Parts: sequence; C-alpha cells; structure tokens
Amino acid sequence: MTRLFLLAALFCLPAGAQAADYAVVHAGRLLAFPGEEAKSDQTVIIKDGMVERVADGFIGQDEIGASADDTVAVHDLKDMFVMPGLIDGHVHILSENNPRARLQRVEMSEADLAIAGAGFAEKTLMAGFTTVRDVGAGSSDAIFALRDGIARGDVPGPRLFASGATISVTGGHGDGTQGYTDEIAELLHSKGVCDGVGECRKAVREQVRRGADHIKLTATAGVLSNTAAGLEQQFFDDELKAIMDSAHAMGRKVTAHAHGVNGINAALRAGVDSIEHGTYLDNESIRLFKRTGAYLVPTLLAGATVVEWAEDPTSFLLPPQRAKALQVGPVMHDMAKRAHEGGVKIAFGTDTGVSKHGENAREFALLVSAGMTPMEAIRAATVAGADNLGKSDVLGSIAPGKYGDLVAVEGDPLSDITELEDIDFVMKEGVVYKRP
Repeated sequence: MTRLFLLAALFCLPAGAQAADYAVVHAGRLLAFPGEEAKSDQTVIIKDGMVERVADGFIGQDEIGASADDTVAVHDLKDMFVMPGLIDGHVHILSENNPRARLQRVEMSEADLAIAGAGFAEKTLMAGFTTVRDVGAGSSDAIFALRDGIARGDVPGPRLFASGATISVTGGHGDGTQGYTDEIAELLHSKGVCDGVGECRKAVREQVRRGADHIKLTATAGVLSNTAAGLEQQFFDDELKAIMDSAHAMGRKVTAHAHGVNGINAALRAGVDSIEHGTYLDNESIRLFKRTGAYLVPTLLAGATVVEWAEDPTSFLLPPQRAKALQVGPVMHDMAKRAHEGGVKIAFGTDTGVSKHGENAREFALLVSAGMTPMEAIRAATVAGADNLGKSDVLGSIAPGKYGDLVAVEGDPLSDITELEDIDFVMKEGVVYKRP
C-alpha cells in the first residue's frame, strides 16, 4: 500500500529536505496555462519535482499510479486559485538600495553579498516567484555561488538565472566606479567593462566562461549611476553588434538596459533579445520590437520607486540620480501603455533591488493600470516570462514535463490583480515552502 501523507494542515520542507515521490494538488480553480480559461476541480500530479499530468476532478491516491514504495503528499487547495509559479525577469538579488549602498560596495565581501542574497532570495520565493533572472551583479562570484547553492538545495530561493557582470562602457551605467577615488575605482573595476569591438567580444566571452546564463548590457545611460551623462546611447553600433554576435555564438540570449530611444533602437537593430525599461521608445521602436520578436520588460515598479525617492528631500539620492529619476519615472507608465497597444511582447520584470525584495508583485497592478488585463499581466509573469528566458519547455505553465512550480491565493486574481501581492501557497519542484 502506498505510504500516504494526508496534509490537511502543514507539509513544508526546508531547502535540502527530501520531497515525497509524488505531490498531488487538488485545486479548486486551476489556471494551468495563463491566457486560457481557468478550470474548476482539477488535480495536478507531480512526480520527482516535475508535472506528470493534470486531470479533471479530485484524483485519489489509488489513481495516480504510485508504487507501494512511493511516498505521496496530498495538498488540499480546493478553496484556492492555483496557477504556475511566477517569473520575475529583472532582479538584482544580491542587494537592495539603501542610504549605505555606496559604502557597502567597499565594505561587503563576496561572502557577505552571497549571504545577503540568500536572504533576499528567500523573501522572493515566499512572494510566489519561483524563477528569477538576475540582470547584473557587481560580484559575479557571489551571484553564481547563490545560483548554484539554490539549485543544490542548500538555501531556499527561486530558480536563478544569472548574467554575472554587466557589459558596460568605461564610465557608463554598469561601470559603477563613478565618484570613488582612482585607487578605489581600480579595485572596483568590473570585468564587464569594455571599449571597442575586441574588448566587447572578450567581455562577453569572459562572462560565459565564468558561468553566465545570459548576457546583460547597458545600451544607454541609467538613472542610478552617479554621473550626469544623460540617458542616451553609450555603446557604438559596432560594439553592440559585437556583443550580440559573441553572445549568440555561445548560445546566450542578450538583454539590454535602455532608456533613450536611440539606444533602444540601436540595440534592437543589433539583434538584442529583450529590452529592459524601454522608457523613451517610439513608433520605430515598436516596429523593431515586432519585426525582431524581442521582448520589452517595462520595470514600472522601479520607475514608481525612484520617483518616490526623488520627491523625498531627505532621501539618499545624489543630485544626478534625483534629476534623472524625476525625468524618467513619470513617463514609464505611458511607455508601457503605448507598447502594449502597439502589440509589443511584454515580459514581467521589476528591477527589484531598486524596490524591496518580496514586493515584486506590486508590478502587476502597475501593468494593469497601463492597459493590460489581469490575465495578460499574469501571462507576462508566466508563459511570456518563460519564453523570454528561452525556457518554455520547463517553465511558464502547469503541464506534463514542466517543473512542479505552483502558487495559490484564496481570492481571484483575474478579478483583483492585487490578490497576487499576498501569495498564500508556494510550491517549487513539488516541495511546499509556504502555505496558509
């Protein structure tokens, strides 16, 4: 007879614990594939962390095909709305902006950053995000160590795809040495900084060598870099092409931080796979997005956050940062609205690390206010998020052969998208990390 664990109350395993052979989820409503209709009274059967099948009705233990030696965990979510684990395509998991952030760059070791990142990763997982894409860390060693530690089960956290060091021009957004003395700047110098075609090719290859899952570049200046360099294109066109070609030749997707329209369009023409922010996109940008199939990751939460800081006279923003925040933040909402109306593919991303970790789901309401339906916003954080990562075979929906990543809420997020700001149940690869 199958060894059965009926879990009417609690079944929650810490990271590294052995999961049951089978996890059986009885879902009152199941949105298995966002974009399609949610179904009532469904059973999801997960074997060894992967979805084996989805069935109508509430399947009992004798119908799942377990052997006498298999352990089975049954999760009663008959009163809940169940959907795939959420995907945030733009985070900075090792840090969180604060008044001491500039000092912490010279105070915190690689080990300190990895430990801090582990704490932020757990908050992110508890918020229902079972997969994230980290798009640039000052410390490649720490981000790769955290990614691999989560994968081994050493610490709880979302499945992590990491770019390592951001590819940036000297003195550009992503260099991160502005405002420090030359002696300190030299110590902080990133291996992702490059100038000229040859250096750019080498910088990309170096990140791949170190273990990057994808490549992140800064096609334009940025808001939070401590320099009054505007918000326009920083790489030359031949450098952008060298970055794309080098990354694609080594099987890596490329995403570009880009605010100014010239930088957005130059990156799209060079073959970038996605654009982060996209603040000043124009009609030509929309045509290029649609022609190339690139994704836009709007990061509206970051825009709202920096405006809040800039309007607070006691905040820690430096003068160049404050000026750029007031320039960029207010126009991002309209950008997302125009992109959505123009048919641009949108993937969910927050730039968390600018905002607080664990509050990622605030992005949903901002996307809806920009014109997306709740279903479209959810799809951006599931089906589209997986496609943006190039992982649609294992992520983004609840279907056979995909990871057993599920989240659930008591309310209906299709009626009130803010329900996702308080996730009640989190499962990753068949293991429950949070339940009511």
